[in-house]
Amino acid sequence: MPATDIDIAATDHLLTTTRAVRRRLDVTRPVAPEAISECLQIASQAPTGSNTQGWRWIVVTDSEKRAALADIYRRGAEAYLAAARSGIPDDDHQTLRVYESAFYLVDVLADVPVHVVPCILGRFPDGAPNVFSASLYGSIFPAVWSFQLALRSRGLGSCLTTLHLVLENEAAELLGIPDTVTQVGLLPVAHYTGDTFRPVERKPVEEITHWNAWDEARS
Repeated sequence: MPATDIDIAATDHLLTTTRAVRRRLDVTRPVAPEAISECLQIASQAPTGSNTQGWRWIVVTDSEKRAALADIYRRGAEAYLAAARSGIPDDDHQTLRVYESAFYLVDVLADVPVHVVPCILGRFPDGAPNVFSASLYGSIFPAVWSFQLALRSRGLGSCLTTLHLVLENEAAELLGIPDTVTQVGLLPVAHYTGDTFRPVERKPVEEITHWNAWDEARS
């Protein structure tokens, strides 16, 4: 047994049942600002490249700004979601449900009580190599996931969305984000309805794991 005081079963349950919550966001119930702050405090313990701690969080609770963000999201999302959904096979029920819930989120986003926009200090230079983008995003996404896990443990649901970034400049103007800062997503946050989340079907790990070298048979 590992020498740890961490409850492995509870940890594994949290990791495997933290879902992207859209349909089950409770838009009628307010979220305490203290809960958001607690979760962001936990997120700030995530690893960050060169210990730069360049993450920044914009928490939007103002109803007019939420409505404006929701409109930006709708205009960025609708064409993409419609095109993507049209290419899904009729028998891929799980993926079809995901896209239906994505369209649902478009309709209710303005009413979700908290929008969180995670940002990272810095921008991609023109022609930046992959190492630059990997480093920049790698310094914020671990914190985003930690934030979502902390939300889940407190009865709050979220999902990481990125489609408002089609109109990133409009969101930046709305929220006063300087052009030296990169937005990486938008997370609607609310209490979730119901109490049952479970692991979903995924490809067997044997099909997606390559040992020592790329195996073309598994690509």
